[in-house]
Amino acid sequence: MRFTETEIPGVVLVEGEPRWDERGSFQRLHCPDEFAEAGHPFTPAQTSLSHNTRAATLRGMHYQPAPHGETKLVRCVRGRMFDVAVDLRPDSPTHRRWTAAELSAENGRALLIPEGVAHGFLTLEPDTDVLYQISPMFEPGHEAGVRWDDPAFGIGWPRPPEVISARDADYPDYQG
Repeated sequence: MRFTETEIPGVVLVEGEPRWDERGSFQRLHCPDEFAEAGHPFTPAQTSLSHNTRAATLRGMHYQPAPHGETKLVRCVRGRMFDVAVDLRPDSPTHRRWTAAELSAENGRALLIPEGVAHGFLTLEPDTDVLYQISPMFEPGHEAGVRWDDPAFGIGWPRPPEVISARDADYPDYQG
């Protein structure tokens, strides 16, 4: 696996290294030892999948505040998406900054998103499936979020969403 740091500390682009032969390919998607050796220890406790029927579906920007903070490894297993991470850690030098990557089934990339960083995505194709590996376990009742279009962040989405939940559309302005 290849690990590429983004401009936000702890947000890392993870790329597999497929091995090809006449049958097709095989690649490792997660190995706790490789993540730890790269300086990003991560052992998932839960795996989830979201299916997004329509292009321009926006989910996010979600996080769980301490003491229930989560680290997520997010990848697109079908379709294409614009994946975004926003640094909400008040003491971080990149507080309020965002980074993004296009994730697709074809490019096989994943984004590692640490605790204290909000996550969201916009689908770029219909029938986009997103696989989340999360640690620690999700704690219901502790979820939080920030608005996808909050001027505090100025996220450069490739297009406006056409499908978004009321909850995701109505988060208040960020005050942190």
